[in-house]
Amino acid sequence: MEEEQLIAGLRAKDKKTTEYLYDKYSRALFAVISRIVFDRDIAEEVFHDAFVKITRKIESYDESKGRLYTWMANICRNAAIDKLRSKEISQASKTNTIDDFVYGMESQSGTQETVDGIGVKELMLQLNDDQKFIVEYIYFKGYTHSEVSEEFDIPLGTVKSRVRAAIQVLKKNLARI
Repeated sequence: MEEEQLIAGLRAKDKKTTEYLYDKYSRALFAVISRIVFDRDIAEEVFHDAFVKITRKIESYDESKGRLYTWMANICRNAAIDKLRSKEISQASKTNTIDDFVYGMESQSGTQETVDGIGVKELMLQLNDDQKFIVEYIYFKGYTHSEVSEEFDIPLGTVKSRVRAAIQVLKKNLARI
């Protein structure tokens, strides 16, 4: 099904289109959430809520701002981060290492092959220690720039500079692959 057809079907509240969306995208969207929320039961709950939100809020999707998958992935990512910030999730869940996120994905989530296949390990090796730290906390653990700054006593400008530098290194090295 083409993306335009998928969007039109979702906006028409077509049941078969919703089933197609679930069949095609559920694993990838669940993987987005599982990289942030480690507890499988909680991740499933977040995925369910996010999927319902996607189908109910499809009218707010604007094709001119990006692809459907990107919009859906952002909803899932934001839902996962919101869950981590909620009262029911302790700060202890934010102490896992990057290995838990990048290298420790179980094949049951379908992400191990994808993560290894895109060379995340090799790309992360290209970053210096400060950049790795920032990428780990912001992109893999769901912290905001301000949270990293406050929790680790790093000036906000420094956090942002390290993020920019890390992105530049990753872009340069990704272009070589």
